[in-house]
Amino acid sequence: MIHPTIDLRINGAVHHVTADPERSLLTVLRDELDLTGTKYGCGEGQCGACTVLIDDQPRRSCVTELSSAAGRKITTIEGLAKDGHLHPVQQAFLDVGAFQCAYCTPGMILSAIALLETNKDPGEAEIVRHMQGNVCRCGTYPRIIAAIKKAARL
Repeated sequence: MIHPTIDLRINGAVHHVTADPERSLLTVLRDELDLTGTKYGCGEGQCGACTVLIDDQPRRSCVTELSSAAGRKITTIEGLAKDGHLHPVQQAFLDVGAFQCAYCTPGMILSAIALLETNKDPGEAEIVRHMQGNVCRCGTYPRIIAAIKKAARL
């Protein structure tokens, strides 16, 4: 079967990918474009490890068909640092040690960025509500909340 070429705008660059339009965005990011910061967790969109931003909104890339991401602005963890400086949310996660194994961290950071874009100073309850669906198996939730609060002040 011949697959179409799909244009993906990822981290400010356009990538031309020839693939099945029903393939998951996650597999293309990892297997075709070597953007391995986006993690495979549950494969069902429930754990948040595969979270990316599509048009600045958090989306689970494991359940996002490639065709629905075509031509849209996609941001992965690899696209956050600028000019050798971490994004403020990345820096806050590092500063407070908001991770142990760090498997969930890329999805957590991207979800937190989306929250802070809509509310520059969220309270703890809003942070918890917004971060639902991002699972940390190490249980560092108090430090994740502290990191998001710190990033809000940066």
